[in-house]
Amino acid sequence: MAPLGIPDDDRRSTRNEQERAFLVGLDVRSRSRKASGTVTAQAQAARDAASSKSPDAAETGVGLPAPSIKSSTKPIIPEFDAEESLAELRTLAASAGAKIVGEILQRRDRFDPATLIGAGKLEEVAGAAASVDADLLLFDHDLSPSQQRNIEKIVERRVIDRTQLILDIFARHARTREGQLQVELAQLHYMLPRLGGRGIEMSQLGGGIGTRGPGETQLETDRRKIYRRIRHVEQQLENVRRIRAQQRQRRESAPVATVALVGYTNAGKSTLFNALTEAGVLSSPKMFATLDPTIRAVTLPSKRKVLLSDTVGFIRNLPHTLVSAFRATLEEVQRASLILHVSDASSRLSAEQDAQVEIVLKELEVEKKPRLRVMNKVDLLDEEVAAGLIAGSARRDATTLYVSAVEGTGLDKLLTRIDAMIEEDPISRVHLRVPQTEGKMLALLEACARIYSRKYQDGAVVLEVEAPESMMRRVREWVIRDRVSS
Repeated sequence: MAPLGIPDDDRRSTRNEQERAFLVGLDVRSRSRKASGTVTAQAQAARDAASSKSPDAAETGVGLPAPSIKSSTKPIIPEFDAEESLAELRTLAASAGAKIVGEILQRRDRFDPATLIGAGKLEEVAGAAASVDADLLLFDHDLSPSQQRNIEKIVERRVIDRTQLILDIFARHARTREGQLQVELAQLHYMLPRLGGRGIEMSQLGGGIGTRGPGETQLETDRRKIYRRIRHVEQQLENVRRIRAQQRQRRESAPVATVALVGYTNAGKSTLFNALTEAGVLSSPKMFATLDPTIRAVTLPSKRKVLLSDTVGFIRNLPHTLVSAFRATLEEVQRASLILHVSDASSRLSAEQDAQVEIVLKELEVEKKPRLRVMNKVDLLDEEVAAGLIAGSARRDATTLYVSAVEGTGLDKLLTRIDAMIEEDPISRVHLRVPQTEGKMLALLEACARIYSRKYQDGAVVLEVEAPESMMRRVREWVIRDRVSS
């Protein structure tokens, strides 16, 4: 696959050489005005979502400045500033395999409708990019098709916006056929409005001799081909969705709950998934290292089993086409009994990142599902601070737990809390009198139930056990006294 969404013939002469990228950031001072459009609306939605968090989030103060007395009723949510946004773009570019050779941050009062950053600044960027022999410009903003064309004419280099960069990272990391189809669908929807004006081969036929008569323009032909491909990909994804629904139906026929991991990209979801399941899923500091969903069984302290699902990470201003394309994968989140919202406890912007996740969860219509917040990476915090946070989240009704997936800190408490929140296959505590001749059943109880006491009387084993309902149905004939139901 060509790097950064560019055709193969545009690669650098040496295949293994990294593409040289020049980053362009934009800080618009009048973001609060209506002229800022969708970006402001999303930022405001994020702040509102984070402000309406559970009291647990406000109590911890991780990622939040110390609230003043006057504003103690509503936590202050730090926003991504222009420098932090550019730093995130830097990480995205590295995940795409680019070599950063320069960057510039433009501060303006408003967006320029033609070139986003203004013609004068664009000339300066063109000179800076030429001086470092950059192959392409990466803009930390979404560009309209006309803006992208105008910028390319001036800088005479390939121009890629934030959405196209994210799409390329997804294309690089998709391993399964389903993931590749989902990425292709998003790329096709992104490509459609950008067909016009991309060279004479895609422009409409002009007037004059030799251009009259019936026929279809190249632009219309290209659009028709893309629409046909979109329909084909959507049909294949529908087949995937049907197969996934059948698999889910078979799973749901047994009383096994599904727990879905969600969170901002690079919050440590895959590392936590591996720590809980020993699955060996790729965990990487690169963004969007996990695209293809993975499901593994986990045994809880009650001996019940649940299915843990690792999902794609979310990001600020996640392209809507990606959310739509990955809906088949994200159905695992929609059908989950419990959502584990994994956050980076070491990040100053954890509250803002959580708020961006809330936006996607709301779009998936799962914001009201039972949820447990898992603050990961406490090993990166001060030891005393981390110890206090872990101790403070130890109570049984805590809605936020602090863990370190790398060091295994707090994972036992996490499994215990998951056990308490899962309603499927409820737990009962009973006394049993099982004949010693029932060796197979005694071994099954040892494996699938929590045994509190064991006595041998008259050729039988008297047990006090706690076991899930699915197990109780198999030993019902040997129950001698119900003790506790939970």
